[in-house]
Amino acid sequence: MGTDAESYGASSPSASSGGSSPLTTPELSDDGLDIDHLPSPLDPARGTDAAPEGTPRFILVIGGLGYIGSHTVLELLREGHNVIIVDNLSNSYQTVLESIKTLAAKHCKAQGVPMPLVHFHRLDYRSQSMRFLIESYTDLVMTIDAAGQQRMTYCSRIAGVIHFAAYKSVADSISKPLQYYQNNVCGLVDLLRQLEKYNIHNFIFSSSATVYGAKANAGAPLREEDLVHHDEEYVDGAGNRVVLQPSAVGLSCPYARTKYFGEAILADLAASNPAWRIVALRYFNPVGCDPSGMLGENPRGEATNLYPVLTQVLTGMRENLNVFGSDWATRDGTAIRDYIHVLDVARGHIAALGWNTERGDGFRAFNLGSGTGTTVLEAVQSLESASNRTIALNWSGRRPGDVGTCVASTERANKELGWFPRESVAQCASDLWNFVEKTLRRAPTTKPTAAKPEKTNPIVS
Repeated sequence: MGTDAESYGASSPSASSGGSSPLTTPELSDDGLDIDHLPSPLDPARGTDAAPEGTPRFILVIGGLGYIGSHTVLELLREGHNVIIVDNLSNSYQTVLESIKTLAAKHCKAQGVPMPLVHFHRLDYRSQSMRFLIESYTDLVMTIDAAGQQRMTYCSRIAGVIHFAAYKSVADSISKPLQYYQNNVCGLVDLLRQLEKYNIHNFIFSSSATVYGAKANAGAPLREEDLVHHDEEYVDGAGNRVVLQPSAVGLSCPYARTKYFGEAILADLAASNPAWRIVALRYFNPVGCDPSGMLGENPRGEATNLYPVLTQVLTGMRENLNVFGSDWATRDGTAIRDYIHVLDVARGHIAALGWNTERGDGFRAFNLGSGTGTTVLEAVQSLESASNRTIALNWSGRRPGDVGTCVASTERANKELGWFPRESVAQCASDLWNFVEKTLRRAPTTKPTAAKPEKTNPIVS
């Protein structure tokens, strides 16, 4: 399951691509973070999350120059939020920052509103510099505790954190599991300890539909109730109250397990401290890009997500698309997956920042998907229509472990977040092709790189 071409019953020989692996961190800069440490009072009281009146508040976006992160930052700025971006550029480019600023400034000018603040720091979120960064947005204020005693407490100007900094390659996670557990799990724990120390309790976690594991094989739309981390009461379709218990089935790779462990850690943290408001957003298959064509999916590593692979076939970087299975029980015989426009995913994060805890606990998971599903052939046809070109296909048989249908239920996000996907698959394809054409026009003319032999392990994001 995941968001790669192979997992969706389609794939293509991998093209050669430059840049470093996401596991290779470029030389880091502290970006001016050589600051005086704030004084640390012993046992600081757990105080308010609100900054002093008149102080600008920020949303901290970790991994904010990647594909989903950059679109989320852009939507935050369009909505008037000040943003701090942290990215080590291991799988992204700093030029993305200028595109974000240009698009946000254009929007603000058209709306007649001031441009929000944008602060960028190139650093690894696991580094010592991350602690200095969080400190630099922290004030010490005098508060009155429950016993009426005056105490100094930390008060952060960071109103919320959105975490996109996980590694996401299934192939790499299988061959290098320790790096994945260190970054995706240990890194998350260290970050949460720092946030709790400085009273930053509003946290959005980038999760994945891979946490459902083998439950995707049932063929029905996946509901958040299919995976819970604590006992949870659920009313089924017949009106019966059912107590759900934690269980994980068929998590087939270290990447999927890191996402599951991340969610479990967050659920336990929220249960231990009522100050936390934590949302895990389970992505299905983000595709498309901003309609301007200035932002898109442009990783440093190899592209294996279905739509980017399709564009590589269209532009001559790959010979054809391998389609695995033409006899699934679907409307055209090819596998069905749930594709969701990346801007809809970005808007889901903004909706999650405003989630309230009326249910009585501080952790909640939500699916971000279209809720409808698209076959491989329909995905191919959407890009053929957008580009007015033909995509060459290579038909193959099913592979072990493949499933015919994997679609999200979006009922919970609709009801509790007020979030609904706006964009169609046709719009996803149109926006993506617009980005590809503009990228080709900007790029120097070079001969397409010959494709490498196909890898057996897909990449999941």
